[in-house]
Amino acid sequence: MTSPQIEIQLIAAVVAVACAIPGVFLVLRKMALISDAISHSILPGIVAGFFITQDLNSPLLILLAALTGVITVVLVEAIQKTGLVKEDTAIGLVFPALFSIGVILIAKNANDIHLDIDAVLLGELAFAPFDRLLISGMDVGPKSLWLMGGVLIITVVLLLLFFKELKISTFDVGLSSAMGISPVVMHYGLMSVSSITVVGAFDAVGAILVVALIIAPSATAYLLTSDLRRMLWLSIGFGVFSAIGGYWLAHILDASISGSMTTVLGIVFLLVYLFAPKKGLLSVLYRQKQQRTEVSLITFLLHLNNHSEETERHINHLTEHINWQTVRAKTVLELALKNNMITIANDIVSLTEKGTDFTNRALEYIITNKDDRIEHMKDDFFLFRG
Repeated sequence: MTSPQIEIQLIAAVVAVACAIPGVFLVLRKMALISDAISHSILPGIVAGFFITQDLNSPLLILLAALTGVITVVLVEAIQKTGLVKEDTAIGLVFPALFSIGVILIAKNANDIHLDIDAVLLGELAFAPFDRLLISGMDVGPKSLWLMGGVLIITVVLLLLFFKELKISTFDVGLSSAMGISPVVMHYGLMSVSSITVVGAFDAVGAILVVALIIAPSATAYLLTSDLRRMLWLSIGFGVFSAIGGYWLAHILDASISGSMTTVLGIVFLLVYLFAPKKGLLSVLYRQKQQRTEVSLITFLLHLNNHSEETERHINHLTEHINWQTVRAKTVLELALKNNMITIANDIVSLTEKGTDFTNRALEYIITNKDDRIEHMKDDFFLFRG
């Protein structure tokens, strides 16, 4: 690998980690779309900062852009609190207006200045290694790497200092207030960090990839765990993997680096969405199928418990009178036999002692509804476990 290739991947990995940390809390707070709003609405802050300093490298651009991001959040919440529109509608009203203001300012006053709207939106990581940071004439590396490295250090330090406060205010606002932790301070602190992160990554990766790196890894991790610490680590891992994997995909296809990284993020999310052990689509469908079979089993056992005559307990009765299809009847019978709840002799089905016990407890649950869940019955009788 060449030096620029290493630097591009390093920048992408640092950006991914820096975006993943606030992204986890935004996803948990159901505020993921606010990152999209911030990534677009900070444009007028960047333009205003340039008009004041006439220097694209001035730190004032970052400060004003971050301030614009916070203003975006304030405006969204102000509109939402009126009760006339929902949050997604408020976001859709605010950020196009602010972004359009930035575009108009560029078009009217900075046509001859290097403020490329396409680069702002899409980014171009391939050019990041060429923008070098010089200290006393010595080349110390790409500016984007140092900038995002600084943002990442600040983010990690703040996370370590306020992890407990962020955790409590994210999951229980009432408890947070009772413990003396201001939810408002935590909220706007998170929004400020998110704004600074977006601004820092703006020039290198563009607004679209920033949104993808904030939302996609965190949403993917959320499908795999309910533990906050583990979710943070998984989100960071998915982000870094997608950043580096996306770079090599772009290298193979000779395509956009940012576009390829976003594509890998989408593929990773899709795979987890389908195959996650607990929340994956296939797992959910399988559990729903199990539940339908369990309901059919309980129905069948209750039927046997209420009828002593052999004609009502004949195997063919399942399809002839209960109107079950052959496959469904076979599945229910196999599950009952597997769990030793019935015996079959001369095609006549009889309840075992275990089956009678299960049926009586199921009937008691149905009549009294004493428990909130019936899951403990499946644990006791090992349904679907042999």
